[in-house]
Amino acid sequence: MMAENGCHLNPEEVCAAQCPSSAEPTSAEGCSSDPSGLSPSQREVLERCLHALNHAKNDSHILAALLLITRLCPAGQLDTGTLHQLFEAVGFNLPARLLVTAFRGGDSSRLPPEELISLGTALLAALSTDASMVAHPQLLSTVPLILNILENGPNLKDNQTQTFGNEDQSGSGSQTESATDSQTTSSMSTLDEALACDCYQVLNAVCALPQGPEQLLTRGAVLALCRAVLKKQTLSHEKGLPLLGHLLSSSIRPRAWAKHSSDLLLLLGTISQNFCQASDLDRLEMCSQIPLFLPPPGVESESKVLKEIVGNLWASLQPLIQGKLSQEHLGLVLVVSACLLDLYGWESAGPPKFCCLLVNRACVEVRMGLEEPPGTEISPQLQHTLTACYRIMEAAMEQACSQMVVPNPALMQTAITGLSLQQSRQVLGALEEAFSAEIYYLKHLAQTSYDDPFLFATFRSLCAWLAEETSCLKEDVTDLLPFLIGYAKSHFKGEGESKGLADWMSKMSICNSSQDGTWSREAALRYLLPALCHLSAEDGPRRVLLSLDTPAMLVAFLSKGWASLRGQSGKTVTRDSSLETACSALLNFAITESERVRNDPCFIALETMLSEALPALLHKPRLLVLAANFCTLGLMIARLKSTSTDPVEVGQRRFFSSVLSFLLSAVQSGQASKPARISTLWEEHWEEAGELWRLSLQALGGCVRAQPWITILIRDEGWLQDIFTLLGSSGRLPDQPSQDALEEVLCAIAKQCPVCRKDISELVKSVSCGSLQGLPQLSTILVE
Repeated sequence: MMAENGCHLNPEEVCAAQCPSSAEPTSAEGCSSDPSGLSPSQREVLERCLHALNHAKNDSHILAALLLITRLCPAGQLDTGTLHQLFEAVGFNLPARLLVTAFRGGDSSRLPPEELISLGTALLAALSTDASMVAHPQLLSTVPLILNILENGPNLKDNQTQTFGNEDQSGSGSQTESATDSQTTSSMSTLDEALACDCYQVLNAVCALPQGPEQLLTRGAVLALCRAVLKKQTLSHEKGLPLLGHLLSSSIRPRAWAKHSSDLLLLLGTISQNFCQASDLDRLEMCSQIPLFLPPPGVESESKVLKEIVGNLWASLQPLIQGKLSQEHLGLVLVVSACLLDLYGWESAGPPKFCCLLVNRACVEVRMGLEEPPGTEISPQLQHTLTACYRIMEAAMEQACSQMVVPNPALMQTAITGLSLQQSRQVLGALEEAFSAEIYYLKHLAQTSYDDPFLFATFRSLCAWLAEETSCLKEDVTDLLPFLIGYAKSHFKGEGESKGLADWMSKMSICNSSQDGTWSREAALRYLLPALCHLSAEDGPRRVLLSLDTPAMLVAFLSKGWASLRGQSGKTVTRDSSLETACSALLNFAITESERVRNDPCFIALETMLSEALPALLHKPRLLVLAANFCTLGLMIARLKSTSTDPVEVGQRRFFSSVLSFLLSAVQSGQASKPARISTLWEEHWEEAGELWRLSLQALGGCVRAQPWITILIRDEGWLQDIFTLLGSSGRLPDQPSQDALEEVLCAIAKQCPVCRKDISELVKSVSCGSLQGLPQLSTILVE
């Protein structure tokens, strides 16, 4: 056929080109400058084949030339120029047609189906070695066909049914099936290894694209690769499993598990079984594989199958953790352990003694890794290990701290079953030493390293400790505050922000179930906020925080968060607990630093923002706790104002009107002579918002004393009448602390405004409050 095109070439020439004589110099001997490493005779044959391709009159001529090229030069040895010549001569249409023809069957081709598939995949593999061609839509359209080959092997009849099932239903299926029956009898019994290599070459090339994992997910790669491994198809373990692991560790991981959880659990069960049955040495080598195939935290959490798998993995890890390991192998074991903790905590880990050993080994690893002389570089592998140790430490801290706070075994709900108080103290001691090492490491870092991902992991770990425990290492923590605030402020302002940090967070093998893995500018500050609540309540650390202008950063964070929430309504409203935590820290400043609050411009800006926000929050019941924080914070600032004869600002009047309505909404009338009760709206959040409600009442009393005009608003709003109507004949609230707080504000109103005092006296009689036994101080004021 090639002779018809003027390219006279016979099999002997091809053979000679493939196997040049020893006398002829080859590229291996350094005598050929050909970029693909071909000898002159091979290059000559290749050029004649390319000429035949460019002048081919039909598919048969093209196939003949391509078969010669594939036998002459493997796809991986073709240079970019030759690939482009192939693409210009053939395009992606031909290899796609070859695969479709093989699957459909028929008499249109003289080649058997396996030859068509082999040639088609070889062409695609060759073209996919050029990055500029991989994203071509026609190449991507062949991915389902390639996946089908890898999943089902050479059984073309099954492949046809799965790949063209929809077309079969339209009426053409019977003809296609009869055409392929004769073909399948000559099919190979197993998938050819070279063919499998070509298929995986295409898939790996697609996966390397920026949106590669997404492209493969939408084309069924996760399910097909999973089933190929389970069926033990050719190269599925050597090439399919690593590719699937790469996909499941990328951004598509949650969606892949959501779509294919049953198959992935089956695969995880097989991997786990192999792991458990392997020798200790082989297990160590397999440890790096396990985390890739575990589901994200929260997914399949109720699955009994997954719980059993995790329990079996823990049982197999125990002898490894208890044994003597190299640093590299210990790192792998700790990473697996951290991932298992992410799934079920300490529930399936094992006896308390083993859990304590695991924590201790993690803490020792952190100390060894971080207590190096300043300037010592930490390798990426060690960083990965230490990140896993941080997660183990965090899980241990949560358990040990809960044991110390609630030492009564009958009240403890700890996942480390049977952990004694002594063991808890030992764990806390080991944790304290490890967190001391983190402080040491952070102290010696320069500002230029603020965009280092591992620095963020260390910062986050220390913040988790400080959120639970600030009494230990108090001086060291106070000395570190300039760094902690500077780091959080730098990222919040967007200074030195890098895409690398965001990418690293998305690829972390240790997931944090309580936080979204997506990097944002304020992420560092969000982690630091709980610690700031504790530290701002103590005199020494608070002075340092004030010197670092921490309140201004908190106000900026609060303002930004409110700007985001303001546009949300109905079911779209999402509660952000970090905003509530920021309010708590600012409240500590407002309560203890009156002069700073009066004179700092950031608190003036905060007061303006709160005056605008609270009226809007009244219509967002999902944000009731945030509204309670805003109400309390605004009143605590307002009580510090001195008496003024200036006209009341509209914003201030609107704020206090909203305060009165908001505080009133927490209570509703009780039945008959029973005390008033917490309203349905507040009842769900009373544990969090109840104390804020009481603080608001006390602060409102302070505002009444500082700004007498508020009593006029109280009368205009009819607030006193509403309060006493709700109290009813019992004159009481459901609990004594709330009763005391209400009495405090009523006393302040009665003392400040004689007219209000008279109103209260009349209201007491009209609503049958009796002798006001529940409000003794108010009763004394009324009779004066």
